[in-house]
Amino acid sequence: MLITEDYNHGVLISDEELLDLQQISNVEISSIKLEEHPNLLVFPDSWDQYDRDFGKKVICNVAQDKEGHKLHTNSIVGFVGRNGTHLSIHSRFANGAKSEQDYFLHYMLQRVAQISLFHLDHTTDQDDGFDFLIYLFPRLLNKAISQGVYKKYVTRRYNDANVRGVIDINRHIRYNEPFNGRVSYTTREFSYDNELTQLIRHTIEYIARRRDGGNILSADPNTKQAVQQIISATPSYQPSRRLAIVNKNLRPLVHPYYRDYAPLQKLCLQILRHDELKYGHAKDEIYGVLIDAAWLWEEYLAIVLKGKLQHLRMDSDPKYYLFEGCSERQRIIPDYLSPNKDIVADAKYIPLDRGVSGEESVTAVYYKTIAYMYRFCSKSGYLLYPSKSDNKATDKTLQSEKAGVNGGKITEVGLKIPTDVKDFGDFCSKMQMHEEAFLDSIKIPDLSS
Repeated sequence: MLITEDYNHGVLISDEELLDLQQISNVEISSIKLEEHPNLLVFPDSWDQYDRDFGKKVICNVAQDKEGHKLHTNSIVGFVGRNGTHLSIHSRFANGAKSEQDYFLHYMLQRVAQISLFHLDHTTDQDDGFDFLIYLFPRLLNKAISQGVYKKYVTRRYNDANVRGVIDINRHIRYNEPFNGRVSYTTREFSYDNELTQLIRHTIEYIARRRDGGNILSADPNTKQAVQQIISATPSYQPSRRLAIVNKNLRPLVHPYYRDYAPLQKLCLQILRHDELKYGHAKDEIYGVLIDAAWLWEEYLAIVLKGKLQHLRMDSDPKYYLFEGCSERQRIIPDYLSPNKDIVADAKYIPLDRGVSGEESVTAVYYKTIAYMYRFCSKSGYLLYPSKSDNKATDKTLQSEKAGVNGGKITEVGLKIPTDVKDFGDFCSKMQMHEEAFLDSIKIPDLSS
């Protein structure tokens, strides 16, 4: 197993690891045919819906220098494997690169999934990758249920007096000879009780048996209602049929309307087959769970900043463009915007506290925010990033040839992530204190004021 952290400085790898990692390194995620790798999950599950280039990111880079081949990472975290090589990428805020106490990732996942932080058991012997799957289940379940409970035609076999289908002669002779008033027949029904809803039901029951499962399934009213809808839709549920239901769902769902059920189906299979996939994967198959920590950081900050700044997404209204009368391609989407548009803010997961160097890096970090400030005539721009040091705000005043024209100030604000903690509960308590200090340092008024 190869363990590293995001945005590392390069980790030396062996020739055997290189052979496997060459298949997943230096390759854009969008170019990986996920349908050919059903045991590889990536989040966000539909990156084209978000204002970021997640699909253009690579899982990792492998480059050679005088010491040998080195692995370099970016904002992609989680675990991925191929054959005998298992790569685990923690956040840089874990207690050491080889620690399994990656409390920061767990904390963000649970906040985004709206799971109560103080009712979960978190121990050092947990499987981080598996916990990621469990935490993501409510989010994907709610997203799928928003399209309605999945319904499809299923074949049912009956043996009663209410004939409403094709008579099954063989079964009828077997069960109703001599004639007893019943008829065996087969019919096609449009039903909520099908192999996909059964798969979701088996996953719900599996999670419910965990010590913290009840809290995860009741994370919020929407999740509780979605769980109840699935339970009501699957009256024929039988625990002993789990393997049969899993086998019926091995073919990925393709549906023009119920598109959000496809990633949920994949997640359910990962949860129910976790040990099998982890220890019995096929040769040359890529498997694992990958999360864009930059996306997760943006979603987490939206919760922290709620009531101060609006979080903009692809489906947000109104829509903003860089030029008048332009096409959808020239649309701009700041991460956060104040109601009167005098403040724009961007979530930055990159380690700004290390300093930014290189023309390309400066362009990526600052130019987009400066363009937003110019577009909205904003005098204040914020870059919000996680930091290992104390909460602090660093001002960078934009130069202007003429006083009062353009100009403005960009402020880099770091949210301290505690690393010296006793346990997960201690981490949560310290994070809440740091969040309060973080909000004080950016001095953004509430939306109601």
